[in-house]
Amino acid sequence: MSSEKTQAMDSDVESKVAENRHSQWVKLNVGGTVFLTTRTTLCRDPKSFLYRLIQDEPDLNSDKDENGAYLIDRDPTYFGPVLNYLRHGKLVLNKDLADEGVLEEAEFYNITDLIKLVKEKIKERDAKQNQSSTKSVYRVLQCSEEELTQIVSAMSDGWKFEQLVNIGSQYNYGSEDHAEFLCVVSKECPNIVNGQEAEPSEKAKVLQQKGSRM
Repeated sequence: MSSEKTQAMDSDVESKVAENRHSQWVKLNVGGTVFLTTRTTLCRDPKSFLYRLIQDEPDLNSDKDENGAYLIDRDPTYFGPVLNYLRHGKLVLNKDLADEGVLEEAEFYNITDLIKLVKEKIKERDAKQNQSSTKSVYRVLQCSEEELTQIVSAMSDGWKFEQLVNIGSQYNYGSEDHAEFLCVVSKECPNIVNGQEAEPSEKAKVLQQKGSRM
């Protein structure tokens, strides 16, 4: 074999290798923002929209822009976390991104594991919010011994008895002393007031401490 033929064959091999390396990179134009990634990344989930999109004979119709990037009419802000998940298998979100927005994109691109992961994240978030969404509101009722039973039995609408504080005799009627009580009742109420968690009043705290020592 002549040296000219050998050089020509080497040149063809190098050309094919370079072409193959180039074809591993894929451009995606998502909502006007161009993302550059690899076929390996986009093929992480064989059932996904992105996997189907970049096949040699795709079953999806998609136009390309003037630079050869696949055109996808979706929000680029929420595509970033989706692409990063395919790259390293972890869900990383900026604080200004809504979990529901990422879920919407994950469902559009049909990335099964990511859909499951985001749903679990939303479930955990909602559970934490529900735990801290109520607070105990306290009311203090001053009453005589005769009025105490009537007040406690008349409580409704979620109010419940908490503590009874004997504050001693406040007045004398005839020859008998009449004891006075502070009746502490509570109710679970929404915990957010102007976006901030409400604290129990100082009076309620004092009464709780006083009652716990008696």
